[in-house]
Amino acid sequence: MNMKKLTSMLLIAACVFSMAACGSSKDEGSKEESKEEKKTLVMATNAEFPPYEFHEGDDIVGIDAEMAAAVAEELGMDFKIEDMAFDSIIPAVDSGKADIGVAGMTVTESRLQNVNFSDTYAKATQVVIVKEDSDIAGPDALTGKKVGVQLGTTGDIYASDIKDAEVEQYNKGFEAVQALTQGKIDAVVIDGEPAKEFVKDAKELKILDEAFTEEEYAIAIAKDNEELLEKVNGALAKLKESGKLDEIVAKYIKSDAE
Repeated sequence: MNMKKLTSMLLIAACVFSMAACGSSKDEGSKEESKEEKKTLVMATNAEFPPYEFHEGDDIVGIDAEMAAAVAEELGMDFKIEDMAFDSIIPAVDSGKADIGVAGMTVTESRLQNVNFSDTYAKATQVVIVKEDSDIAGPDALTGKKVGVQLGTTGDIYASDIKDAEVEQYNKGFEAVQALTQGKIDAVVIDGEPAKEFVKDAKELKILDEAFTEEEYAIAIAKDNEELLEKVNGALAKLKESGKLDEIVAKYIKSDAE
């Protein structure tokens, strides 16, 4: 083998080695970028549920929004909210499009088939909204009535158990309340705090004294993400212990004494 041929072969080998090294470096870079992306906690919600989540200008605010942001801060992560239809939240978390689902969401057996839930962060009550002159005096009187609910919510689930009731599903809670004011339905079953918001400026509506159900809210997390579940529960415990969670709730829900 002459010297010129040997030199040529050595140059080719060096080039191949250099390209392989560059490829390895690129792969490592991609992995690092992937890790960086995971530093953002993505929350799926339906921002039509005041005071838990609602639009304020271009921002989404409320108890859930601030609580989840505080959880992200505890975990040292950036925070992002994705607004979507309520019945799209569980699929978004299950598929990995979102890390957590937070939308005044109650733990139910059907939801537990698809996602896990964190420890409880709030207690809530499902109530009944009717017109002031309605003959419906309590939940038992909903038998055979037209009842409006928000699609996919626990109010929707529980209303299906009302004997002979005709349940009308709406994409947003205020749409159900609007249908009630227009006389299209007889009552609305919805969470107590949003109910107060919807009724406060509508003199022709009232909330029945007797609660429809009582429940607890938690954060939905994918079944295969036990690590995040553990971290979120740890962050929630710190927020409860420090009083931060109570501060967030008090900001949006005034006590009866105030």
